[in-house]
Amino acid sequence: MSERSERANGHSSIDLVGAAREWLAQDPDPETRDELSRLLDGGDLEALRDRFGAKLEFGTAGLRGELGAGPNRMNRVTVMRAAAGLAQVLGPGRHVVIGYDARHKSDVFARDTAAVLTGAGLHASLLPGPLPTPVLAFAVRHLGADAGVTVTASHNPPRDNGYKVYWGDGSQIVPPVDSEISAAIDAVGRVDRLPLDGPGTLTELGEGIVEDYLAAVTSLPLGEARDLRVAYTPLHGVGAATLTGAFLAAGFETPATVEEQRDPDPDFPTVSFPNPEEPGAMDLAVALAAKLNADLVLANDPDADRCAVGVPLPDGTCRMLTGDEVGGLLAEHVITQTTGDRMVATTIVSSTLLGKIARAHGVRYGETLTGFKWIIKAGPGLVFGYEEAIGYSVGSDAGLPVRDKDGIGAALTVAAVAAAAKRSGRTLLDLLDDQARRYGLHATSQLSFRVSDLSLITDAMARLRAHPPTALGGRAVTRTDDLSKGDGGLPPTDGLRYLLSGDGRVVVRPSGTEPKLKCYLEVVVPVTGDVAQAREQAARDLAALKADLAACLDL
Repeated sequence: MSERSERANGHSSIDLVGAAREWLAQDPDPETRDELSRLLDGGDLEALRDRFGAKLEFGTAGLRGELGAGPNRMNRVTVMRAAAGLAQVLGPGRHVVIGYDARHKSDVFARDTAAVLTGAGLHASLLPGPLPTPVLAFAVRHLGADAGVTVTASHNPPRDNGYKVYWGDGSQIVPPVDSEISAAIDAVGRVDRLPLDGPGTLTELGEGIVEDYLAAVTSLPLGEARDLRVAYTPLHGVGAATLTGAFLAAGFETPATVEEQRDPDPDFPTVSFPNPEEPGAMDLAVALAAKLNADLVLANDPDADRCAVGVPLPDGTCRMLTGDEVGGLLAEHVITQTTGDRMVATTIVSSTLLGKIARAHGVRYGETLTGFKWIIKAGPGLVFGYEEAIGYSVGSDAGLPVRDKDGIGAALTVAAVAAAAKRSGRTLLDLLDDQARRYGLHATSQLSFRVSDLSLITDAMARLRAHPPTALGGRAVTRTDDLSKGDGGLPPTDGLRYLLSGDGRVVVRPSGTEPKLKCYLEVVVPVTGDVAQAREQAARDLAALKADLAACLDL
């Protein structure tokens, strides 16, 4: 490619090569140095542009991306710059807790973070090994720290890693802190000139912090029933030891764990995608449940902040519950097990069922933008929060022990609910039918469009705003909220919400982490007789909604 065409793309070959050589000179990692040297020696300008033509942007979700060299990848230079930016915002003398999962380089990135923070005069406390993200979120508040960092890419592909920041209240950062850290990162110079390992101090925490976390989650309102056989998978992540410890401490039988997926493995060899919501990810756990005649199937994602739930069926298959279904069951359990002035909360893309449960029980209800960073800030007295993407935070009269998604505490509480149902000869499916009869059957689904060109999403949102639908799936659109204008009483965000006749709802929004347009659908069907018939009707209604919405979006 000519230098003129290179400049037309925003970076000349001289710019790319110079940037790569400057990066190479400061990079402490022999692997990424070798990667860059090969690209430079081979003159691979396309690969250099991919790494140096853009950079990973630091936001409320921190950083997340593919491992490799350059500012558009996760690597030791990127992480050290992030740590230096965080140190600048916090200032000397502050305390930061650092955690990490078992992905490639996670332990190295955690150590680099500690070195940079202590070099800037801060105190760093390092968790004792690869541990679930909720342990880090718990530790920040438990230790009275000013901030926390966990190195994880959650359920992303194996070649990804990430960097998530928590503030002193134990929850994920929100604006304007993210912008302040991002600006400080941009001002960081070469990382080989950063002071490392002092004058601040480093404390390597022992297993006592895990024991404190287990004490907190086992103090949740779990009832008394404990007779339950559980099949479980951590999906090659870090959840197994902590979840097993929680179950034993609470008096449950040790869950039967999928052997092939028990130990942490950053390559996730038995699944195509390490997300319990993905097709095929739960196959081994379902097979184990059938073999053992288990009462419940549970799974964590790789960093164990999310929890998937399934009910084994007599034919050897398993009915996986949606995040909204689990959210409704956990909410009603927590509300009936706690007292006082309480709040429950979820997001604008989750089911409207939670609001009806809250009203029925006389507790306050909060609705927020997507993400647990917002749910946790819904209001005082929060005892339960959830998002439809199988994330839950369960509390007690004393509040939430973890102010973030907690796949361990959620799994423990789901087991308690299932054990109580079993004592009465019932299952979670029976409890869902009970809720459908009380509140109407709330059925939810999603429609997603992955694109290679982000302008397609921008154009689709513009078409919807210019030509809003008057009906979807045979239901009239009774109200349209343009969420970018703050309609609906929420902070502005790019999204559209359609309220439909017959108590239906559609939310359309671009994904904040992937090149996707995501649509969240809900229909409510009154149950006057057989719940199974209502479910069939709901499935037809959702299919009609999907067809009409797909036609409107034209993607």
